[in-house]
Amino acid sequence: MADAVTAARARIDRALANLERKVLELKARPASAPVIGDDDLFAPRAGDAARIAELESAGREASDALARAADAVREALTDAGEAG
Repeated sequence: MADAVTAARARIDRALANLERKVLELKARPASAPVIGDDDLFAPRAGDAARIAELESAGREASDALARAADAVREALTDAGEAG
């Protein structure tokens, strides 16, 4: 469970770092500079389908792991309430 969450977090961290890098590059460009091909940060690029599928899968795994953890916490609280 922790491995899936850790992997998902690492993927999100990489995506955020990539996004931040692109934003900084775009901010550093002069207004008179020609338009670049990937200046739309949210437009899908060629070859992104596999990466998107991987991220969606990691998101589902993380969501499932968090749901199981929440269930375990609820069960532990219920057991503690019944014992006390």
